[in-house]
Amino acid sequence: MVSVRRSAGIRGRAGILNRGHKIKWTVVLMRKNVLDVDTFTDVAATANIGGLIGTGINVIGSTVDALTAFLGRSVSLQLISSTQSDVNGNGKVVKDTFLEGIIASLPTLELENLAFSIHFEWDDSMGIPGAFYIKNYMQVEFFLKTLTLEDVPNQGTIHFVCNSWVYNSKLYKSPRIFFSNKPYLPSETPAPLVKYREEDLKILRGDGKGERQEHERIYDYDVYNDLGNPDRNENHARPILGGSTTFLTSQGRTGRYPARNDPNSEKPGDVYVPRDENFGHLKSSDFLANSIKFLTRYVLPAFESVFDLNLTPNEFDSFQDVRDLYEGGIRLPTEVISTKRRLLVIKELFRTDGEQVLKFPPPRFLQVNEENSAWMTDEEFVIINELLVSHPCMDPTIYGDQNSKIPAEVLDLEGCSLEEAINGRRLFILDYHDVFMPYVRRINETHAKAYATRTILFLKEDGTLNPVAIELSLPHPDGDKSGAISDVILPAKGRCRKHNLATSQSLCHINDSCYHHLMSHWLNTHAVIEPFVIATNRQLSVIHPIYKLLSPHYRDTMNINALARQNLINSDGIIERTFLPSKFSVEMSSAVYKNWVFTDQALPADLIKRGMAVEDSSSPYGIRLVIEDYPYAVDGLEIWFAIKEWVQDYVSLYYPTDNDLKKDPELQNWWKEAVEVGHGDLKDKPWWPKMQTVEELVESCTTIIWTASALHAAVNFGQYPYGGLILNRPTLSRRLLPEQGTAEYEEMVKSHQKAYLRTITPKLETLIDLTTIEILSKHASDEVYLGERDNPHWTFDSRALEAFQRFGNKLSEIEEKLTEKNKDGRLSNRIGPVELPYTLLHPTSNEGLTFRGVPNSISI
Repeated sequence: MVSVRRSAGIRGRAGILNRGHKIKWTVVLMRKNVLDVDTFTDVAATANIGGLIGTGINVIGSTVDALTAFLGRSVSLQLISSTQSDVNGNGKVVKDTFLEGIIASLPTLELENLAFSIHFEWDDSMGIPGAFYIKNYMQVEFFLKTLTLEDVPNQGTIHFVCNSWVYNSKLYKSPRIFFSNKPYLPSETPAPLVKYREEDLKILRGDGKGERQEHERIYDYDVYNDLGNPDRNENHARPILGGSTTFLTSQGRTGRYPARNDPNSEKPGDVYVPRDENFGHLKSSDFLANSIKFLTRYVLPAFESVFDLNLTPNEFDSFQDVRDLYEGGIRLPTEVISTKRRLLVIKELFRTDGEQVLKFPPPRFLQVNEENSAWMTDEEFVIINELLVSHPCMDPTIYGDQNSKIPAEVLDLEGCSLEEAINGRRLFILDYHDVFMPYVRRINETHAKAYATRTILFLKEDGTLNPVAIELSLPHPDGDKSGAISDVILPAKGRCRKHNLATSQSLCHINDSCYHHLMSHWLNTHAVIEPFVIATNRQLSVIHPIYKLLSPHYRDTMNINALARQNLINSDGIIERTFLPSKFSVEMSSAVYKNWVFTDQALPADLIKRGMAVEDSSSPYGIRLVIEDYPYAVDGLEIWFAIKEWVQDYVSLYYPTDNDLKKDPELQNWWKEAVEVGHGDLKDKPWWPKMQTVEELVESCTTIIWTASALHAAVNFGQYPYGGLILNRPTLSRRLLPEQGTAEYEEMVKSHQKAYLRTITPKLETLIDLTTIEILSKHASDEVYLGERDNPHWTFDSRALEAFQRFGNKLSEIEEKLTEKNKDGRLSNRIGPVELPYTLLHPTSNEGLTFRGVPNSISI
């Protein structure tokens, strides 16, 4: 959904207002546009997407309807006083002022605003406006950006930052209301505005009944009950996650009709999100989220057509075949393009060479490493992976002995004893054993073949990590209670062992890649933030200071999560089709969420819990890194404490004491609901902050902002630049390790590349993977980055604006510092064997696939 800008001279009426001082209104709105996948259907069929995206062709006249003009009294506004009350004690409401005039031309697809300038005579009895009503009498909605009042007596300029869709007034039980940018705690709200503040929150909460409609702005909670499609067949049924015997965060409620074969599941379809959470600001050249819809509705069927018609084999035969995706592309036969119109969508959406070749951009590390081989080194194997401390959580009464079978004496610790290595904090582990093992038996009954994996890493003298053992475990053939059977793979000596090690490494990579996407990315950022989005909108007024602090970090999150439930994590969605856990993917995430801890999401706490840092009062941040050259931690701590300093400065403006915080009913209700409903499956955990001190509020808000901004940036925007080579980050394994004497073992000996490629993700699934992660790794051109706001008048409070400016300046200093660190040749982990500098936590970025930049929110 995109909007347009055109200026027009519009007359305003003052009604019966007393004549006196003349006030100028400036109303900025955007007309509805139609940049959505459903509108593109017909255009795509005529191969005109390129023209639509690039130049804004005039093909949408039939969908514009009333947007071709504003006729007569189409929109009215009424100011509401913050200082003068009516007979009921509520803010005085003045007579309607109408926008009048006509705009005869059709909109284009340029992101432009309609600015209406209106003058009317000021009524001194009005006092100071603090809110306004707006009524839309047209049949089509528009996006209201701002309203500005100039030369208001005793006040000067008053800004109203609206950023909201306004539908026909008949669709609302009460007129739409917007407040000025002046923040108020509930106890400090001017008496004339109290009722309006309370009523607006009541509308946002809804009544929890019925199916949600497009125009509504209601925020409510539900369990994950819409990932399956039981009416299609039993293979597409999925368990309800959250709220009962399973654990998961709450998601936004849609209230759709139940499935016929499972009354606890909702029928699949478009997922409701409150209207203002829908994309309304993206430029037409980006359409990032809509690309996900295109991918599932048009591109995937087009890919499948190529393979269904046997026009290209579904296997890579050599590593060069994989590189050809970036160097030569995949040739699309002429007859397919002419007979399969869906392939035109591929041609227009993605890079093509001439008419017939689908070609992907080379991942960033291939661009900087011409040999294309650094991904195969042991060093690169560990640098790209998250380092975890083992936290066993499997119940031995159910799963038997799941302890590691790696003998200490086989580990090459460069002369250190095991005790010396442990005491010197030089041993680390990538442990996906307990996450995967409960599902391995079921996964291996599908087309996929999985192990539960552990990798032991040794910290060398030069500060880099080296894998010294890999453990691949399977459930015992005698049943789960008999424990696990394990193979231990050691560093290679000899050709066959080298090939065996490479395949074993890939199996660990696959587990790591799946954990990264499903837990580190989707669960720990997208899913856990959504309940805070809902609670904030339900319990904190838009004029509450904490709402103003947090709301930029929620932009588009509910919408992108809804798209994920429709296209990515749903039954037979992209994740299930291309990732190792397949239909158990979200169920596995649910199991991991059971052990999620909010306070551990704070970066310092996370590093300490994972054994990557220790408390140290002599260090600048109170902790000392175990691996000094750990780029994510080094850069992340800079960002974390900059965020915390900003939050502390801001919060202290409104809560001088703990008692001020305790007496704020909106804040207390917000936190109570976020914990007890939004994260209700974990509500009884003792680690939740009680929200009784300013320190707790600062830490909690810092954690929310960090999760939505820097943590998401770190786990998301490197997906294609680094993982775009499927050899490096496969997502699927189709074979177990071959045993000597088998045909698979002989194939590995004769042609390691072919055997390796028959084990990992095949060609069709690779195309789907690459297309998906390329979309997810891009920055939109109108991205708003950490330290920025999309409107400079987001608050009236000059103290807050000054603190925010300091925050922005601090981030600029950090970015310069991080740039210099990447030039330091002594910091080998910042570059790695592939010579790709770590830039994911550099605060700013240009548009596109940049491998850097920290947006404010989870918007893709």
